[in-house]
Amino acid sequence: MTDERSALREFLAYHQSAYFAVAYGLTDEQARSTPSVSALSIGGLIKHATGMQRSWMARVAAAPGSPPTDKRPFEERARALSDEHVMRPDESLDSLLRAFESQNAESLRLVTTADLDAPVPVPKDAPWFPKDIDAWSVRWVILHVINELARHAGHADIIRESIDGATMYELIAGLENWEPRPWITPWTPPAQAQ
Repeated sequence: MTDERSALREFLAYHQSAYFAVAYGLTDEQARSTPSVSALSIGGLIKHATGMQRSWMARVAAAPGSPPTDKRPFEERARALSDEHVMRPDESLDSLLRAFESQNAESLRLVTTADLDAPVPVPKDAPWFPKDIDAWSVRWVILHVINELARHAGHADIIRESIDGATMYELIAGLENWEPRPWITPWTPPAQAQ
């Protein structure tokens, strides 16, 4: 990493890659399962990581303005946010990973091109956003996305271990030896990147 932007990009890509490793070898049923006391599943966490990035990076793309306003009633938006944490019976792990990979590419593109100092207006239409801050920087938003990915990858580690005892080291090794699907682009450490 030679500068701040490359560091942000590499840390983002690294934390994105954890979701491919934690999903390695799972069936749809396993990805949908909730084997711990939590209601979270691997599929639900992948779905949430996709939506979380989409929402925050839309704000980065619109900075210093705001993204288009969501005109749906608050209750409908809250239901959609709740659905974002659940892998429904009509969803497959492959489809969730495809959507995640697509969003990852867009997030990485924005980290490479966005003005890191641009202000990102704090939304005023949801109760979970602070009322005493007018804007964050693009830099802050990117760091927040990295933090969210890392936090939820940790949740996914616990869920995966509860499913079949697999730990991240063996999952990463399995993924590295796996014949990759065309839509999966695992993270490559900078020393190996070409």
